[in-house]
Amino acid sequence: MIAKLKGLLDSTGLDWAIIDVGGVGYLVSASSRTLRRLGGVGEAVSVLTEMWVSEDKMQLFAFADVAERDWFRLLTTVQGVGARVALAVLSVLSPEQIAQALMAQDKTALTQADGVGPKLATRMISELKDKVPALALAPTLAGTPAGKTDAAAAPAVNGAVADAVSALVNLGYKRLEAFAAVTTCAARLGPEAGVSELIRAGLKELSA
Repeated sequence: MIAKLKGLLDSTGLDWAIIDVGGVGYLVSASSRTLRRLGGVGEAVSVLTEMWVSEDKMQLFAFADVAERDWFRLLTTVQGVGARVALAVLSVLSPEQIAQALMAQDKTALTQADGVGPKLATRMISELKDKVPALALAPTLAGTPAGKTDAAAAPAVNGAVADAVSALVNLGYKRLEAFAAVTTCAARLGPEAGVSELIRAGLKELSA
């Protein structure tokens, strides 16, 4: 199993790169997000990898960080989401945005990716929303450094939070941005915040 590559960037394409490690060129498939972070040809690079082996071929996938690699693994557990679709999702959404989209049940955000239609987006939300760790959202939504939060910092996506998000969506805001605004406010205001308070705070957050 090849878990990491460290070498020089030899060349890149639309969804691939070749990394020269001691004179051996490794062809890796990657998201556009990872490819953008590799730098220029000839520069030193280091990537995490995932190797898939089947009867007729071996494939190596590269990731700029642990979060992207872990989301690739999780996304490909969904029926209908192969490596190509998972990389497409990671190309248009960061790991934090994927987590937010799943928790907000935002099909529109997921269907930005090539190969993801409404039905597949619905299946992804159904199968993955309960697998999104609360701590994966807390640092981003509450503005708290990673590793400095606990589960209480991430508001539950139900009750007042869900109602406030729905209200903002009805006002014309996208579900993903409404969810991010309301959960940010909920983390700041605490569990006693009511729907009206969250809506007002969310509107203020969105207009900032």
